[in-house]
Amino acid sequence: MLTDVLPYLVCPHCGNDLVLSGTSLYCSNRHSFDIAKQGYVSLLRAPTNFTGDTAAMIEARSAFLGSGHYDPIVRELVAVDLGPGCVTDIGAGIGHYLSAVLDANPDRVGIALDAAKPALKRAARAHERLGAVLCDAWQPLPIRTGSTGLVLNVFAPRNPAELNRILHPLGKLVVVAPTERHLGELVSAVDMLTVAADKGDQVSARLAPYFTEESRALCEFPMALPHRDAAALVGMGPTAFHTEAGAIAARVRGLTEPVAVTGSVTVTTYLPVSTVENGR
Repeated sequence: MLTDVLPYLVCPHCGNDLVLSGTSLYCSNRHSFDIAKQGYVSLLRAPTNFTGDTAAMIEARSAFLGSGHYDPIVRELVAVDLGPGCVTDIGAGIGHYLSAVLDANPDRVGIALDAAKPALKRAARAHERLGAVLCDAWQPLPIRTGSTGLVLNVFAPRNPAELNRILHPLGKLVVVAPTERHLGELVSAVDMLTVAADKGDQVSARLAPYFTEESRALCEFPMALPHRDAAALVGMGPTAFHTEAGAIAARVRGLTEPVAVTGSVTVTTYLPVSTVENGR
């Protein structure tokens, strides 16, 4: 719930503490933020045209992740050691991965950040120790400096300077990114977006000078998907922005069932660099 993570949140306008009064959050400068009836709060600093994933994409993601096909990724995340502080998930979606980390760490609370309201409606009720916050990853994050022990970033955008700022000096950032083999069997069949062969190196390069790479592991696993799950897998990703759900389902039905698909991601852990200009 939001009350669990309130000590880690700050006003996006002035950076002051937030307090709960009724169904709103307030700071001492009288900036106020209404809590949606679904349990999440918008802490956007400024209006944004980016609204994240659609309701249909969120529905597909919930169905697919609930099937357990991505459990190998979950196991990698829960094995990461946490530094002092809360757990923050950037681009948390429905809170699936964050909930798993909280289950494995009963003494921690988690903040799910996302730009998609349909996702946060689900994330807000995904775990009793999770608070869901609407924000833009490219704006200053409404999180207290140095208060996060672990930042999760799974198939999502990242702002290196802000992630460095919110991390505790002993905290870690873990990034899950696809390799060029990820979902390769579906790429040509369903016209999915391809992944660059050096994706992992690109991520590390963009995170410098704010982070240094501690470790990188390849997580690769086979999946045998019924047509329903294969369509949900495609429909929960960026392909759904330019291909209608009906067209995706039709193409998937042309594949032999179960559909053999390879999951292939890198799970990279980074340490914050504390001496960068304008850093902590």
